[in-house]
Amino acid sequence: MNVLIAGAGPTGLTLGIELARRGIAVRVIDKATGFFNGSRGDGLQPRTLEVFEDLGVLDQVLAQSLPIPLMKIFISGQRFGERRMADPVDPTPDIPYPNARMLGQSRTEQILRDKLAEYGVSVELNTAITGFTQTAKDVTAELSTGETLTVDYLVGADGGKSFVRKHLGIAFEGTTDESIRTLLGDVAADGLDHEFGYWFASQDNPMAGIAMTPLSGGDQFQFGAPLDGDDADTSLEGLQALVDKYAGPGTAKLRDLTWSTVWRPNVRLAAKFRVGRVFIAGDAAHVHPPTGGQGLNTGVQDAYNLGWKLADGREEVLATYETERRTNAERVLGISEDLMQKHVDGDESALERGENTRQLDVSYRDPSDTRPLTSGDRAPDAPLGNNVRLFELLRGPHETLLRFSPTTSSTRPHAVDITSPEAFAIYHAQPGDEILIRPDGYLA
Repeated sequence: MNVLIAGAGPTGLTLGIELARRGIAVRVIDKATGFFNGSRGDGLQPRTLEVFEDLGVLDQVLAQSLPIPLMKIFISGQRFGERRMADPVDPTPDIPYPNARMLGQSRTEQILRDKLAEYGVSVELNTAITGFTQTAKDVTAELSTGETLTVDYLVGADGGKSFVRKHLGIAFEGTTDESIRTLLGDVAADGLDHEFGYWFASQDNPMAGIAMTPLSGGDQFQFGAPLDGDDADTSLEGLQALVDKYAGPGTAKLRDLTWSTVWRPNVRLAAKFRVGRVFIAGDAAHVHPPTGGQGLNTGVQDAYNLGWKLADGREEVLATYETERRTNAERVLGISEDLMQKHVDGDESALERGENTRQLDVSYRDPSDTRPLTSGDRAPDAPLGNNVRLFELLRGPHETLLRFSPTTSSTRPHAVDITSPEAFAIYHAQPGDEILIRPDGYLA
């Protein structure tokens, strides 16, 4: 089998790793001439951290990322207080990584590219897909390099303006709100403590201000500020003018601007995630406002869901990709939209992040099934004794059979005999129960 992935962002890279570690021939192409250098999607949710543990990149992610910072709030130049988007919580036996981490997207991508390279696959830059046709057996793709190749499957992970999605004629339903515009950038700021985040606003509108969030790996902050007029100065001088306006002259001196853009709320969901042997994932299938930090995470989990299903190849398995992931994307878009509306309405709770943003509650279960843990649910971690965790045994591209029997053993590959009382309790299991866990960490 061979697969072509168009797009080398977090979604395409995750999918490339998922396929390559299964021994599947994969190419990852991107139309860009160089790798993106900016923070953009910088929030990694707990469920994504679990995915990264399975992919073998979590240690690097934790080493390079930061916890959600304490935000110092200044209103009209006066210290108003401190706030966190979410208070840190302790790990539990079933949730080893309960807190989100902050890592600029470019650094996440570099970690994933390095892992992909371990399987002998490198991203092919300056290579766009310019056309494709498909039959019941394969897909023939045309590339901007002049090459034509035939593959078993094509996956469009090529962003919100996806060529693959457009070529398939899939509707991208939703809205772009031109009335809300935000200037984003990565910049260093002398005068601010890089250990903290900052919120600068005026007394007459305390919910409209500048957010400065520390980025790991240096002294830069991610800068975000509302724009009132039609024109946007994305230069260093333009950002400095906004800091002077909201924080007061002399509060911070900006330098070393490496990336800036004007963002508009764009909320869209593809009508379909698949046509024949061609799939779409990540921003090509759904675009989110940044509120809640859901976009990058949802794309990574699209790829994690699709990878093992492509490797399996059976139609009844492939058919579940759209069913499972489109339903989830629609739900997550609703969460992001609600938080965005709170920002627009000036609701202070817009700064808070609840359980529903951690993506640990993502489930593909039948809604009529009311059991506490059932098919389609995330498989929780559990201690197995001798300082061994269940997640350690789940690592890899295989499915795992849990046998809740203290007296028997199995010769089946990747079968785990469970004797830990804590594991029995976490899985609501009885002696003699067997539970199959899919390769993507969900109950079969």
